[in-house]
Amino acid sequence: MCCDIIRMYTDMRKGLLYIIILATMAVFASCSPSKVKYRVGVSQCSADIWRDKQNAELRMGAYFHDNVELKFAAAYDSDERQVQQIDSLVDDGIDLLIVAPNQVQTISPAIDRAYDKGIPVIVFERKTSSQKYTALISADNYEMGHVMGEYIVARLHGKGNILEIMGLAGSSPAIERHNGFIDAIKEAPGINLVGSLQGDWAEQTAYETTQQWLSTHKDVSVDLVFGANDRTAMGARKALGEGPLYCGIDGLPGKNGGIQLVCDSLLDASYIYPTHGDRLIDLAVRILEGQPYEKETMLMSALVTHDNAKVLLMQSEEIMQQAERLDELHNKADGYLHELDAQRVVNWLALGIIILFLVVFVLFYLYHLRKIALQRERVMNTLWNLNPEDVHAAPADVEASVPSESEEETSESLVVSSQFITRFREVVETRLADSDVSVEDLAADLNLSRVQLYRKVKAVTGSSPVELLRTARLKRAYQLLLTTDKSVSEVAYDVGFTAPSYFTKCFKDEYGMLPGDVRK
Repeated sequence: MCCDIIRMYTDMRKGLLYIIILATMAVFASCSPSKVKYRVGVSQCSADIWRDKQNAELRMGAYFHDNVELKFAAAYDSDERQVQQIDSLVDDGIDLLIVAPNQVQTISPAIDRAYDKGIPVIVFERKTSSQKYTALISADNYEMGHVMGEYIVARLHGKGNILEIMGLAGSSPAIERHNGFIDAIKEAPGINLVGSLQGDWAEQTAYETTQQWLSTHKDVSVDLVFGANDRTAMGARKALGEGPLYCGIDGLPGKNGGIQLVCDSLLDASYIYPTHGDRLIDLAVRILEGQPYEKETMLMSALVTHDNAKVLLMQSEEIMQQAERLDELHNKADGYLHELDAQRVVNWLALGIIILFLVVFVLFYLYHLRKIALQRERVMNTLWNLNPEDVHAAPADVEASVPSESEEETSESLVVSSQFITRFREVVETRLADSDVSVEDLAADLNLSRVQLYRKVKAVTGSSPVELLRTARLKRAYQLLLTTDKSVSEVAYDVGFTAPSYFTKCFKDEYGMLPGDVRK
């Protein structure tokens, strides 16, 4: 039992060491710098519902990369403003630039300056005249215009007057959508393009431009209007009314989005122009971390008509709801983390005090255990290794087992304990080799009942008679292994063990080594 207490003391001391190490690591972790963040600048050429959706996706994608910090800028269709914003983002020390150029030619010098400074550049949605970019991710605007042109020809059965409202002059989507549309309708001789009006993607501009055209073409009938995006188509609808059919491009989900407009028959058709801000972030992280990536990525898109608008709307609404929930959860988590940051110093101070209290408490408890173990070890040594006159009966245990006494009574108690220990040792050593000896046998030799023997031995030594008998056998075995040439099995039988295997287990538990290791 003494060895068990000592082993418990050692194990708890190791456990305390682990606690201290873990607590120290936690404190250092809290004080260490946060994970290095990549600062990604996003230069949007404009601000509209399409870009609002994309910016939301960019932020959503950044949630899954906690080492990304986004900095947004919107140029509101101004070349000069976008150039200034790109230069400002570069001066702020961004690690990567994501840019949608307002126009093909005018924004290229600012993009070139960023690229020449070693900043990776991702061009998305719109193209630049420069080849100084790291990656391009976009949809096929020519394909959109061409498919929409084919749809319009089929919708009008190859005959009719079409009015086109183009996008911002000089921007790659406007140029490519117009070229695709023109190439598609020129194959239908019965289709007459009555006008291609210059717009800038905005609904109000399309409305004003159409009104101006209408004032000089009052006698021209219009069967269908093709807008370079859904907003320009709706602007033309305000000017021309419900007579013509209207087709656009963007196909956004949500209220006032192209899909809803087709469902409500305000537009006859639209074309989904994917935003995919999440893929932009994934591409940016791959570039920054040196992972493989495609230099040019073309996104999938699809035509939206009355046949599929309702299904697409339900799917998109479900996705948007899930995204909104995730965004809400993330905002709540952000708020909680900000509160935790504000309490960081106080929390760690409190934790330090708690750890210190635990360390002091555990050390005191371990000291108490160690004291008890040493006291009981002295009793065991007294019982088996010292002379009876040297026995002092472990005062702490005696005091715990009897009422308070005078000095004379205490002296008499020690004498009685010494005599009892001497007699008990003689009985045990006499019966040591008897493998069948029981506690009842030992008690009978001492003229005591089994219960009386147990209580008295426990009070004096803190151990049971069986434990003391086993300890005595193991001590005798240790001596035999050191002083004789007997085998382990012979020694086991000589000290009263019925099985060498059980003897080996007990010996290892007591001394921390195998019996055969003693002679080594």
